[in-house]
Amino acid sequence: MKVVITGGCGFIGVVLARRLLQRGTLTGPSGAPEPIDSMVLFDAVVPDQRPPGLDDRVELVAGDVSDRDTVFGLVDRDDVSVFHFASVVSAGGELDFDLALRVNLDGGRTVLEAARARAGTPRVLFLSSVATFGGSAMPSTVSDTTKQTPQTTYGMTKVIGELMINDYTRKGFIDGRSARLPTIVIRPGRPNAAASGFASGIFREPLGGEEYVLPVTSDTRVAILGIRSCVAGLIALHEADGAAIGDDRALNLPNISASVTDMIDALTRVAAEDGRELGPITPRPDPTVQAIIGGWPIVLEADRALGLGLPRDESLDHIIREYIEDYLEA
Repeated sequence: MKVVITGGCGFIGVVLARRLLQRGTLTGPSGAPEPIDSMVLFDAVVPDQRPPGLDDRVELVAGDVSDRDTVFGLVDRDDVSVFHFASVVSAGGELDFDLALRVNLDGGRTVLEAARARAGTPRVLFLSSVATFGGSAMPSTVSDTTKQTPQTTYGMTKVIGELMINDYTRKGFIDGRSARLPTIVIRPGRPNAAASGFASGIFREPLGGEEYVLPVTSDTRVAILGIRSCVAGLIALHEADGAAIGDDRALNLPNISASVTDMIDALTRVAAEDGRELGPITPRPDPTVQAIIGGWPIVLEADRALGLGLPRDESLDHIIREYIEDYLEA
């Protein structure tokens, strides 16, 4: 079968691609495990060479996710699964409203239409976000049934994406699933435009011996999920029986609720145990970032995801150690 990952050259997309190639199979439209013989990582910009860990089954394709001909040309087999990750992220969406609509809404519908055009009902996994929640009436703890009132353009487009996944599935066009992500850590490399990026930078830069300028206050609390558990959860959700998911195809992924103080304490603890010297963390709150993060829920319940067997991290210390193993010691 063929796997198409939009936004596939980003952090989560590349880690997912490596894991899928190692796994070797996915459940196809037939309902049975099928060997993965082709994979496309589609993104607005792609590297000159395949990232490490990807073999010649993988093709890198650059293009616009809202371009119908391009997307239909990628989703060109009936035995296909699509992981739709491409989007303009939170802070980026606030800076460019029209770009967010074109990529997140027009692009999302184009991907669903391409899957709809195939014979059968291909599985489409849509990457949503905790940013779908918000507003003055939002409780500090949210579940899969909490009303969504996003306060960013990014969050608004993710809610619409979830609803499209539900309706295309209800109509029998696709077998859709939406993974509502908490903040995923620890992202290697340089920061992106996501407001949630602070939760990676607070670990990444000090572990690299660099100063980190912290844009939020120490009592700021977010829901966090490590990248290994995130990818394992996405695959588990793709593989889950559709009847067990039900008519609401969007699920909160399991997570840990942690404050900035919790993060720094865990980082200090792991560094001391490993004899690592950390770069300094300098508080310098950014009102724009603080406002975006402050509008998100503090606790993200994930009972449905846990019931389907999606994994949860055991601790912040464990997440930090995984990052050290995967990116500093590798």
